[in-house]
Amino acid sequence: MFLGIEIGGTKLQLGLGEGDGKLLGLWRGSVDAAAGGEGIRQEIVRAVPQLLAQAGIQRNELIGIGVGFGGPTDDATQTVIKSHHISGWHGFPLAKWLTDLLGLPAVICNDADVACLAEALHGAGQGLSPIFYMTVGTGIGGGLVIDGQIYRGVGKGACEIGHLVVDYRDENDGYCEGILEQVSAGWGIASRARAYLGSDRRGRASALNAIAKDEITTLRVAEAARSGDEYCQWILDVAIQSLGQAIRQMITLLCPRRIVIGGGVSLIGEDLFFAPLRREVAQGAFEAFAGLTDIVPAALGEEVVIHGALALARDRIPF
Repeated sequence: MFLGIEIGGTKLQLGLGEGDGKLLGLWRGSVDAAAGGEGIRQEIVRAVPQLLAQAGIQRNELIGIGVGFGGPTDDATQTVIKSHHISGWHGFPLAKWLTDLLGLPAVICNDADVACLAEALHGAGQGLSPIFYMTVGTGIGGGLVIDGQIYRGVGKGACEIGHLVVDYRDENDGYCEGILEQVSAGWGIASRARAYLGSDRRGRASALNAIAKDEITTLRVAEAARSGDEYCQWILDVAIQSLGQAIRQMITLLCPRRIVIGGGVSLIGEDLFFAPLRREVAQGAFEAFAGLTDIVPAALGEEVVIHGALALARDRIPF
């Protein structure tokens, strides 16, 4: 049995399983960004015995540890390169730290990469190849699995679609340039919604003016858009257009069989997210590849990274 760990920008999860798509135990917590990497590590120290006790599993039944980390990782050194959201992770020897803590072999990888592995093996990508996975949540990550294996470039990651440069519309419907996360990630959507309030007729008329700016989230934007708020519809339209632009670039380079999308932003639904995204990707697609790649929601829910971490451990750790 393996221990799987997800370390994200807002979420910490630990799970137990054989790496076969079934969980035998799950512990879920939140991340205190102010406490940094050290705070997360201390939470892991506390969570492991709690998880084992809840699942009725003995420590000596564990074979190894797999980790999906929310940032780039180094395959050769099994260290974290950095976190884009939480301080205290730069160059951290995470696999060694876990081995020293629990006396078990550990393997780490980027969270979107292991999520892609999980969806390819046990979720919405079963039986298909290549599979491109995107998490559109706090940030935007990407992963590619070809014939059951994660593509990792030269060993420090690949497919960082959230850092592609896109052109996006400003409040005057002119065009700016920035990375995809600035426009289409959860923090980007909320940040732009706050920034443009009151700056034009749409912003002045928006229902978001009735709430405090620090309470504006992607979910609030989506709820208002669904109720007909023109400003919130515009914020989401720009986010979807930019996301579609990045996906078209990715398809032109990789032409995967299926794109699986998870993450909190994708949960705003078929009407506001998936349907308009499919239309946007189809517009201006590279003609020779048109219609070869479909786009579907992730199937494994909030536990997708845990499933991927367990599958990674099963693949990389001898037992």
